[in-house]
Amino acid sequence: MGSLKNEEEADQILEESKEAILYVNGVRRVLPDGLAHLTLLEYLRDIGLTGTKLGCGEGGCGACTVMVSHYDRDFKKCVHYAINACLAPLYSVEGMHVITVEGLGSYKHGLHPIQESLARAHGSQCGFCTPGFVMSMYALLRSSRTPPSEEQIEECLAGNLCRCTGYRPILDAFRVFAKTDDKLYTGVSSASLQEGESVCPSTGKPCSCKSNNANDVDKDRKCIPSEDRHKPTSYSEIDGSKYTEKELIFPPELLLRKLNYLNLTGFGGLKWYRPLKLKHLLDLKAKYPDAKLLVGNTEVGIEMRFKRMQYQVLISVMHVPELNALNVNHEGLEIGGAVRLSDLLTFFRKVITKRAAHETSSCKAFIEQLKWFAGTQIRNVASVGGNICTASPISDLNPLWMAAGAKFQIIDYKGNIRTIMAEKFFLDYRKVDLANGMRVHLQEHSENWVVVDASIIYGGVAPLSLSATKTKEFLIGKIWDQDLLQNALKVLQKDILLKEEAPGGMVEFRKSLTLSFFFKFFLWVSHQMEGEKYFKECVPLSHLSAVQSVHRPPGTGSQDYEIMKHGTAVGSPEVHLSSRLQVTGEAEYADDSQFPPNGLHAALVLSRKPHARILSIDDSGAKSSPGFVGIFLAKDVPAGNKIGPVVTDEELFAEEYVTCVGQVIGVVVADTHENAKLAARKVHVEYEELPAILTIQDAINAKSFHPNSERCLRKGDVDHCFQSGQCDKIIEAEVQIGGQEHFYLEPHSSLVWTVDGGNEVHMISSTQAPQKHQKYVSVVLGLPMSKVVCKTKRIGGGFGGKETRSAFIAAAAAVPSYLLNRPVKIVLDRDTDMMITGQRHSFLGKYKVGFTNEGRVLALDLEIHNNAGNSMDLSLAILERAIFHSDNVYEIPNMRIVGRVCFTNFPSHTAFRGFGGPQGMLIAENWIQRIAVELKKNPEEIREKNFQGEGSVLHYGQQLQHCTLAQIWNELKLSCNFVKAREEVDLFNGQNRWIKRGIAMVPTKFGISFTTKLMNQAGALVHVYTDGTVLVTHGGVEMGQGLHTKVAQIAASAFNIPLSSVFISDTSTDKVPNASPTAASASSDMYGAAVLDACEKIKARMEPIASQRIFNSFSELASACYAERIDLSAHGFYITPDIGFDWRIGKGIPFRYFTYGAAFAEVEIDTLTGDFHTREANIVLDLGYSLNPAIDVGQIEGAFIQGLGWVALEELKWGDGAHKWIPPGCLYTCGPGTYKIPSVNDVPLKFNVSLLKGHPNVKAIHSSKAVGEPPFFLASSVFFAIKDAIRAARAEMGRNEWFPLDNPATPERIRMACIDEFTSPFIKSDFRPKLSV
Repeated sequence: MGSLKNEEEADQILEESKEAILYVNGVRRVLPDGLAHLTLLEYLRDIGLTGTKLGCGEGGCGACTVMVSHYDRDFKKCVHYAINACLAPLYSVEGMHVITVEGLGSYKHGLHPIQESLARAHGSQCGFCTPGFVMSMYALLRSSRTPPSEEQIEECLAGNLCRCTGYRPILDAFRVFAKTDDKLYTGVSSASLQEGESVCPSTGKPCSCKSNNANDVDKDRKCIPSEDRHKPTSYSEIDGSKYTEKELIFPPELLLRKLNYLNLTGFGGLKWYRPLKLKHLLDLKAKYPDAKLLVGNTEVGIEMRFKRMQYQVLISVMHVPELNALNVNHEGLEIGGAVRLSDLLTFFRKVITKRAAHETSSCKAFIEQLKWFAGTQIRNVASVGGNICTASPISDLNPLWMAAGAKFQIIDYKGNIRTIMAEKFFLDYRKVDLANGMRVHLQEHSENWVVVDASIIYGGVAPLSLSATKTKEFLIGKIWDQDLLQNALKVLQKDILLKEEAPGGMVEFRKSLTLSFFFKFFLWVSHQMEGEKYFKECVPLSHLSAVQSVHRPPGTGSQDYEIMKHGTAVGSPEVHLSSRLQVTGEAEYADDSQFPPNGLHAALVLSRKPHARILSIDDSGAKSSPGFVGIFLAKDVPAGNKIGPVVTDEELFAEEYVTCVGQVIGVVVADTHENAKLAARKVHVEYEELPAILTIQDAINAKSFHPNSERCLRKGDVDHCFQSGQCDKIIEAEVQIGGQEHFYLEPHSSLVWTVDGGNEVHMISSTQAPQKHQKYVSVVLGLPMSKVVCKTKRIGGGFGGKETRSAFIAAAAAVPSYLLNRPVKIVLDRDTDMMITGQRHSFLGKYKVGFTNEGRVLALDLEIHNNAGNSMDLSLAILERAIFHSDNVYEIPNMRIVGRVCFTNFPSHTAFRGFGGPQGMLIAENWIQRIAVELKKNPEEIREKNFQGEGSVLHYGQQLQHCTLAQIWNELKLSCNFVKAREEVDLFNGQNRWIKRGIAMVPTKFGISFTTKLMNQAGALVHVYTDGTVLVTHGGVEMGQGLHTKVAQIAASAFNIPLSSVFISDTSTDKVPNASPTAASASSDMYGAAVLDACEKIKARMEPIASQRIFNSFSELASACYAERIDLSAHGFYITPDIGFDWRIGKGIPFRYFTYGAAFAEVEIDTLTGDFHTREANIVLDLGYSLNPAIDVGQIEGAFIQGLGWVALEELKWGDGAHKWIPPGCLYTCGPGTYKIPSVNDVPLKFNVSLLKGHPNVKAIHSSKAVGEPPFFLASSVFFAIKDAIRAARAEMGRNEWFPLDNPATPERIRMACIDEFTSPFIKSDFRPKLSV
């Protein structure tokens, strides 16, 4: 490329261009005027680059990650970094080079080593998040002058979410890029080189040039360093030579081109300016006083998209030199308002290496704080000034600016500059996460150290960052000792006040944190001062861990399984069939389908009240909205308005009453997605509000239950057992179980169109149940099912959330499509998706348990209720499974379980991985743990005493056969060395007061089958072609779980052909009719058996020909059969045998077999803040002879991490009695900004998975077992390990009694359960943080 001597030379070479341009994947594109309203993501998808995905629209999930490059004229170098395309305004990347996943590699022309590595390491399941991960890693490699460390790799992925894999295989795939194995790029293995030699990046041949200058790394990063501790394994030997294309270079035109002043427009009169000088900016601000200044658009973008704020003038200030200053001078650091946070972080790190330690304490505090802010993509664009001036997701810096004594320079449009102390700057602040900034200045005085100055700042305790001024005044002049600490804590309590129903809730938690943080600060200062003359305040060794900053080392893991091959493919750890398409972004999802030229976009008109009568609907505003085409209400539905998967108790469009916030009232169609949403918002509905039921307890009090939804199972005589004196002890308690959002990365989407003049309707949908879409649309339009076709290629995650709740969305879009005879696409925004499509059911369980002094359980009386929401959906079946699993793995002679389905004014809750089973088992493990406390024994001892075994008869009459629970438990106990782990944890807890560790071992038993008998059937269609290839279609949906891969393996083994000869077509209702939803973990069993049935039929027809002579290939045999006019197509069918249950008598065999497992977990908690991390997780699962052990291990890890979210991280907050600061019936946690699913930082530091060996399952295909749901509950081992750690903390205060802990065990719940002197001023001993149930 060459470098330019100066900017004048650039001017001579290329005159300033007036047109706005952008390079995308090396292709020059001119950006016309009028697109200021578009994001980069919308533009990319509009030009056909659909590899970049829309996951959340708020920069929280990373699915839209791309890399941008621009030439930095100050440093004379190209800069590469990852950004969220969903937030970046299109014109903000003008003059830059954008590289998307399509710019790296492709299925046809070869994969980039990053893509190849991820595909082979099983790092892509549903594949929707995969392009984002690829681009984050690519940007790291392109921007690193030296190979990144493992920590840097993990850090660069912190802004990317995955709901399927559990992250471990992704980290393993990318870890190879922290090695020096040059084979990745050259095909020469480092193992074959002589000592001192390496592979030359230029020639690809061994040489010793690198040994002369270790730092001279080729700028395109062709050499990847290696560490011996990562032994090459089958999944990380990436042959980069398959990839022949070179990296895309930075376009020379952009090197030579000067930046332009931009003055562009967008939809609705929007104006976009890009000034290049401070004077231009001030002139624009004078002309447009209400203009919004942008750098990264991380806050304004969210305000415009989600808070519906309309700004008419946007000014991009990222290229104003004065706002990008980063200087060190005699007064301190000078930081421009437009400096990006990632640049600030780099700057602070540089300053620390060059200045004395006492000068840089504030810099260190900023570095520590910035590490936890958002993801890399946000830090790469968010600015210092934007962070200061708005309540962005990362404005926890404000308390630090205040504590550091920062001064802000503010300029007005006339050029007048005023300086103001940070402490006095903040007038309004809307963030509620607690952060703090503290500083003291100590001086030695009369052999004591005295406070001469102090600053104590808190964020998140008021509408603004708050200075604890009374505490500051108290501290000044005092000696730094224990008396100061105790008295300062008393002053602080009165200094920081929070109202009972303060926005954000968690009032007691936030109050206690103000004291905890000050105590931590006191310890930290005392520790820093140790060794100073006359300093007497020593920190006890047991307190030191409270002040050490958290360092997360790179994780490690193992996957232990045996390969039991059957034929050519079954049993082999093959990679996901479409993984290579997924890593290149070429795999198509519903929203990627080619949009027809006359297509329309739909948006739903939703209720804003939890319970109300509709008085009137005024659509005049919508009709005058730009791009509007039509609005359709209940009166416009062609046929039936009543729908429902089991009971038809739902309306497609609400007619007279609404029974939840988010209920669909109608649908609007317009020319664009944004115009449709705008028009839908303009529909004005008048309501008469009615009383709403917003909790399970409200429903119980009001007897608000869904009709015919009570269930009861009995075994033995519970009442007699309690009364007869057999039980030495009887305990009673209540368990609250929180819900969980599915958070599939791909939102609900459907494209519906008519065929043959409206005689038929076809659709492509993101659903687990195409047949339900077919049925709903048939009912709503009045068409026979034979004229409605639903196709699904793959979906970007489902987890049960797309089993029934996707169908009404497709049906709503079908109405305008059918009536207007035009294609209609509907894609839900993430916040709408979370609000209206239902979640995992919250449960309320009340138990009474009788047991002996030895710990043997004799009787269980259990009453459970689930929160169904405003329609039945699948809630009764979910309650039934919860009842079936309420024993978990325990032998209980006397049982009575009564369950009811509660009607509440929330959107209907629905299926979610485990389908009620985890809730039932969690209640069981709660009372097991309670018995252990009562008897002063380990919970594991109580568990073992009560295990079921071979021949045990369950409370619903089924007898256990082939029970492997004992083998699994013993293997796990041995592998984690439980006795030693217990001793080590107790020793650690004895030596550390404020950091505690806990361990737990938890078993599970999960029944495999749909509990509704008629759903246990499956069909498949198999075609053999004359070239020897096989096409398979079946009724199951590929959603990342590897169903198609396993089915293809079964077909390949059946015909004894290579796996590559089998292709699985999309799931379609016109190929296989009446298919059950892909759910209940049973799909591999059922569809695998149906495909095998079809294959066997074809093989039987081929046999007479095959027996005549030896054929050289399968294609030769197929051609011979064709010549003999033998039918090479067959339909296969399978029904699950020997199952059935009768609720009238409460007896039967609901399950074909059980999948058993157990997990061990060790956690560490910070008792002062409630923070925790999982140090270790070991899992053992019995999967018989696995069809594909690599895919099964991926399912186990993904389920475990998703379960970890349910038990410890993910809290749904609804507007109910517990959260009065949220509008009634509304969901507050409706995006990644407020709802936290596990990220790469939540993976256990040691994560080991083992499959039980030598136990084939005689009751399923090829001796395998189902895997999707069973491992989910094993994450409760983390929950009970947390509880074990809390128990150790409470013991420090002499509190050894049992205590309740609801899930999720969030920092609030952990902190408030660790009762100490910092919580006692605010809560009573029976305090229980509020939970939406």
